[in-house]
Amino acid sequence: MAAVAVAVIATGLLAGPAPAHAAVPVAALAFVSAACGVQRVGDHWNCVTPGAYCPAAARGKYGYDKYKGRKYRCVRYSNGRWRWKRA
Repeated sequence: MAAVAVAVIATGLLAGPAPAHAAVPVAALAFVSAACGVQRVGDHWNCVTPGAYCPAAARGKYGYDKYKGRKYRCVRYSNGRWRWKRA
């Protein structure tokens, strides 16, 4: 019985939960944002980079940015280029 208790303690199964104030490092969040690419989800797009060129399939459609979830629309600018603009 004592050997089982030592094994449980050694594996960390009895360790308490992580402190509530433990935060995700900012570098980790930046990595997630950088790794995110424009993704089509049904009739909208996720992971939009504001001001970036949008794919031909996204023209006139809406998307949500990869930073704060703000809504953008793929619109044609006066120079003929299609970009994500805040809706």
